[in-house]
Formats: sequence, C-alpha cells, structure tokens
Amino acid sequence: MRTSGKFDLQPTLTGKRVVVRPIEPSDWGAMFAAASDPGIWEQHPEADRYTEAVFRNYFDGAIACGSGFAFIDRSSGEIIGSSRYNGHDADKSEIEIGWTFLSRDYWGGSYNLEIKQLMLDHAFRFVDIVIFRVGENNTRSRRAMEKIGGVLRVADSPGKVCDDDTNVVYEIHKQDWEAANST
Repeated sequence: MRTSGKFDLQPTLTGKRVVVRPIEPSDWGAMFAAASDPGIWEQHPEADRYTEAVFRNYFDGAIACGSGFAFIDRSSGEIIGSSRYNGHDADKSEIEIGWTFLSRDYWGGSYNLEIKQLMLDHAFRFVDIVIFRVGENNTRSRRAMEKIGGVLRVADSPGKVCDDDTNVVYEIHKQDWEAANST
C-alpha cells in the first residue's frame, strides 16, 4: 500500500545484519576506508573512485543530496558501504537507487540483497517504479541487479539500452517486487 505524503528520503532502515542510516559528515574516515579498495571500482565507470580526491566528491555529494546512506554491519558496527535515493519523480511515481558500493568482504552473500530489500520496501511505500543506473560494462553489478529482479529498460532510441555513454538502466516495478517477495 502506497503511503500518501512526501517521500522520506533518509529513513533509518534496520535489517537482520545491516542498518541503512543517513550518512553523516563524521562518517568520512570510515566510509573512505571501506571504499579505498581499488577492486570495488575496477568495473565502475569512475574506476579511480578509491582515491581520496575522487571519493571525496562522491562523499560530499552524498551529504549534499540529502538522501545518502551509510551501511552499518550490525555485528561489528563498521561502515561497509553506501547508497542513495535520487531523482524522485512523483508524476512518474519513480525514484532511483544508486551510487551504491559495498566492501568486498560483503560481496557474494546476501548483504546486498538485504540492503536492496530494505531500500526497495521503503521506496515502494511512495512510488511504483525504482530504477538503477549501472555501468554498461559492470558485469558484477548487472548480475546483482538481475538477481534481485531488475529488468533492463529499453531506452527511447531503437536498439539503445544505455541512458548515456556509460550506463544501462534497470527497473523494478512495485507489483513485481511484491509478487516475488510475498511469502
């Protein structure tokens, strides 16, 4: 059921193993430590995001946008990644989840799924479609999107699946998400 009212862009969402909470300026050191592994970014369009100057732009943008998150491992209390909501369009009933990264120690398991479930469940209280922009050549992220039910959106131009020179767009519709997760 959709909630009427303004989209809450920075809730605190708590799962079994992860807390997704609003990012804070004091998160800089721990967030940069989590992101400073070059392997995280090797398939990303901005492959040097592990460097301090480039990551500083990412971090400052997450603070400034008013919809950025830190992912906290509940067992250790450590920051393990980040994401944000972006571009809420009430007329299209759509929002983007993006700028997501997760420390490599948390890849391949169910942490990404838990994080996305928390963020999607929250988003679907306000919108009917959630989109994700993924680097066209980022096979890891593309597989992860497909694993959680993301469907490749075909762009307006015939044969084009990229929304720009580097990204493809996946989307998940509320009714599909609810059907796949109703147990």
